[in-house]
Amino acid sequence: MILVVSYDEDHTVEVVRRLDAAGHEVVRVDLAHFPAHAGVTLRYGNRGQPHRKLTTVAGTTGLDGCRVAWWRRARPFTVEHTLSAARDREFAASETAQALHGMFHSLTCAWVNPPACDGAAHHKPYQWDVARRLGLALPHTLVTNEPEQALGFIRETGLGRTVFKAFLARADAWRETRLVRPEDLAQLETVRYAPVIFQEFVPGVDLRVTVVGDRVFAAEIDASATSYPVDMRMVLDEAAVRRGTLPPSLTDTLLRFMRRLGLVYGAIDLRRRPDGEYVFLEVNPAGQWLFVEERTGLPITAEVAGLLSRLDRLDHEPVAAPRHLAGSTR
Repeated sequence: MILVVSYDEDHTVEVVRRLDAAGHEVVRVDLAHFPAHAGVTLRYGNRGQPHRKLTTVAGTTGLDGCRVAWWRRARPFTVEHTLSAARDREFAASETAQALHGMFHSLTCAWVNPPACDGAAHHKPYQWDVARRLGLALPHTLVTNEPEQALGFIRETGLGRTVFKAFLARADAWRETRLVRPEDLAQLETVRYAPVIFQEFVPGVDLRVTVVGDRVFAAEIDASATSYPVDMRMVLDEAAVRRGTLPPSLTDTLLRFMRRLGLVYGAIDLRRRPDGEYVFLEVNPAGQWLFVEERTGLPITAEVAGLLSRLDRLDHEPVAAPRHLAGSTR
């Protein structure tokens, strides 16, 4: 059985469709349904195996036969609307997290990605440090909520050569990467409200490198001649998107980077300078790939479904916690 912890977003739906067509038993769980609209029951005794059961709108499912689990963009919990006090809502969400995450960690299955590794790898300072130690080039970067530090970095790097951006691309508070303009300097005092990422602007061609197990799919996204070369996400309809190739040594380093983070899947963003140097920007453990697949024909959806399918057919030795298990093909 394949457990899918996600919601009905386009990437998940397409992969599940392929798994269903291949005859796999797939159980989909959206954490946003818990605890208000879904239930969890765990039973333990002095002898025998524990029993784990989830009840959702689709019915009741036991998880004892789970062989592989796909963790992708899990949504926040939803508590009962009758809980009006903030402390009661927070308590309900906290207790739900303790039960469900404890259950997930106890499953003796392969994870894509292990939830704990996925959560840690979302933190960009952690990514940058792992990348640095593996020898990947990084742009000059400052993270701060101190306005005077931000101003000093901008002066050192230069107006027109410094970008600022958010840590997470939240759907309810999305912000593109922007160049610091002269008029932005008057707003630097607002940095004190929350840390901001400031980086040198790296000119060149973007590369979206999608890693699925041991398979690496590279795509070049050239936004340099578009109306907004600072952030290719804003001008995908204008950018030139094509299949790319990476130096073998860089491919090996990126695979080591993924394993160091404990990730089985990830979408890595690089930028290749005009002089040919590759600069690491970030990895998104739940990054999108359909926009690359649609423009290049790279078979990423098939590989994600294939990886889950292969893992579902493997015999797994019992383990005490979620483990990393990569694909077997290059």
